[in-house]
Amino acid sequence: MWSPPSMAQQQRTLGMTSAITLAGPKQIDHVRTEELVETLEQYNMSVSEEELNHRMEILSKLNNLVKEWIRETSINRNMPPNVADQVGGKIYTFGSYRLGVHHKGADIDALCVAPRHVDRSDYFTTFFDKLKEQEEVTDLRAVPEAFVPVIKMNFDGIEIDMLFARLALKEIPDTMDLKDDMLLKNLDQKCVRSLNGCRVTDEILRLVPNVENFRLALRAIKLWAKKHGIYSNALGYLGGVSWAMLVARTCQLYPNAVAATLVHKFFLVFSKWKWPQPVLLKQLDDVNLGFPVWDPRVNISDRYHLMPIITPAYPQQNSTFNVSMSTRTIMEEEFQQGLAITDDIMVHGRASWHKLFEPPNFFQKYRHYLILLASAATPEDQLEWCGLVESKVRHLIGNLERNQHIKLAHVNPECFPLFESNDQVSSNQPATPSPSDTPSLDTPVQTPTQTSSEKASEKSAENPTEKPLETNLVNDTPTPSGVLGSGSTNPPSTPNPSSKPGKGEGLGSMWFIGLVFSQTEHLNVDLTYDIQSFTETVHRQALQIKMMKDGMKIEARYVKRKQLQSYVPPNLLKRERKTSTSNSNPPQTPRNGTTTPKMSPTGDSNRSSTANNGASNKKRISENACDGYYKKAKMGDDLSSQGDESPNQSIVPGGEDSNSTSFSLDESSNPSVSIGEAHKNTESAGSQLVGASNSAALTKEHSMMLQVYYTRDSYVHDQRRRWRQLCLKSPRPDFNIASE
Repeated sequence: MWSPPSMAQQQRTLGMTSAITLAGPKQIDHVRTEELVETLEQYNMSVSEEELNHRMEILSKLNNLVKEWIRETSINRNMPPNVADQVGGKIYTFGSYRLGVHHKGADIDALCVAPRHVDRSDYFTTFFDKLKEQEEVTDLRAVPEAFVPVIKMNFDGIEIDMLFARLALKEIPDTMDLKDDMLLKNLDQKCVRSLNGCRVTDEILRLVPNVENFRLALRAIKLWAKKHGIYSNALGYLGGVSWAMLVARTCQLYPNAVAATLVHKFFLVFSKWKWPQPVLLKQLDDVNLGFPVWDPRVNISDRYHLMPIITPAYPQQNSTFNVSMSTRTIMEEEFQQGLAITDDIMVHGRASWHKLFEPPNFFQKYRHYLILLASAATPEDQLEWCGLVESKVRHLIGNLERNQHIKLAHVNPECFPLFESNDQVSSNQPATPSPSDTPSLDTPVQTPTQTSSEKASEKSAENPTEKPLETNLVNDTPTPSGVLGSGSTNPPSTPNPSSKPGKGEGLGSMWFIGLVFSQTEHLNVDLTYDIQSFTETVHRQALQIKMMKDGMKIEARYVKRKQLQSYVPPNLLKRERKTSTSNSNPPQTPRNGTTTPKMSPTGDSNRSSTANNGASNKKRISENACDGYYKKAKMGDDLSSQGDESPNQSIVPGGEDSNSTSFSLDESSNPSVSIGEAHKNTESAGSQLVGASNSAALTKEHSMMLQVYYTRDSYVHDQRRRWRQLCLKSPRPDFNIASE
């Protein structure tokens, strides 16, 4: 007689493969879980009942506004009032709020679903106007041209990002579930992308064996990722949905484990994961509605994704297509370190959970840094400009990775405000430019007495036909050779000290990129082409969406570790050094109000070994074929496209510059990096491009030659062969590890 499958049998087949172990928790696991809960509470990861009720009230008000707006729009379309009362409309939530892992003050991701007679144009006009009339709504702004169109607002103190989707239905009942794939039929791409957030979130919750254990483990992993600077989809790390899918896969492999064990097993599983083997929560659905899905057997570009984590809802997509070789290497190192720490916590009992959430000392990890500055004239312009630049920083990382001299480019996701160093405001330091023109790579840095050579440099910057005089960023003196720095240890020029926020001048943001070079001495480094390609991408996008305004600038500066005090507030550096004295002390309270525990320093010897390990892990699948420039080329990318819609876009790297200089990784040898000056673009308002005039030597024909030359590399054939072997094995388990 047939009997229904037991719970153990159901769990055994949950996900792509059977569970690694079905063992239940031990008493010590429950103790460690209670300790984890107490630790997370100290970081303000829990939400009070009062705030939960407040969020429910806000969503209820928004839902009523949507219904009223759809009814008014329906009547304006000559629909009878009694019929307009029945068409409905609804607000759905997704993201961290829907998963139940949001923290205090977190925003809410919402989706407005409307019937077929309501257009997106109505959403961004009449509904936007309706929101303006609400006294609870502030900071209202619409982004209809985004890859996923959105309305952003602050509703009664809660930040809300609200998407829109129009279904091909006459009515939208309150009981509608978005799980049915047939709802996507006859929809446009923007509606499908908007619906995807809700569909993926709901599918993740359906695919985990225990939702409460999943939520607690995910809270811990998200806090760890943010503290360690690897939580940012825009900058090439993992976003919230990607971390949720990794934790969900861990829950499938250990279905009966409690949260503390899941956190430990999370690091065990993904420190041994064989990337680019994809992470899948279930078999890919074959719906055939015509929407593109992730499939390396069909799509050539999908074969070059470095860290694929595939969404479980149709149309399945890779949520991590922004990941680069550097960011993957950094995350792999963090997985290894996380495993070592959780071993001390769960196995040996030698550490507390605070140790897992100790932030690393980014500003002591590397000897060489690239600082990217974005500034605008007004706070409103700065908000828009900063968002655009941040969304394109991953292109700069890609350019740096394709430079044959760079092993690793580690971008810190934290965006720092423009900092003024008092040490730089002295009579014996170079004078700063006027408030309207912050010193940058595209503007010659003025010395106290401007020489005729500097005046000629300014003149040539205004007239692109004349060769500009490049700037030495190490000692702030012009060098006719076009080389940055040699033999000076003076700090570089600092941001404009005369500009103060509130006056519309001097507003700016900074991102820091740690660099690891491939050699230790006698290395020619020229970043002119890499930075120029990046700035051209940003300005092209700004002009395309008509964002470019006067005062919007991008600057890039190379500094050594000891010169960071000119850009990073001393209290931040001192705080990091102070917290490195002990690991057993209680956590501190940082600037954002959360609790930050003590941390241990990262020495040069550790940094060197980490960098070397990262360099070895940075190799692609076919390591033997990746030599010199070959390992920097990413095939299958559209070189002519720079938009966000095309993942893993690449720019052909520049050739050797005749003005390059000798480079040494020893700090005492005063290393210098050639970045070059820019031509001022007088045709576009406020736009300035970074790059040396001699970069024009790389002609179009030479670029095409390089591109064709890369396509002949045996790396491509080996990569395709490897992917073909992986993809044609069906069914194929996505991961298998022996139980301990």
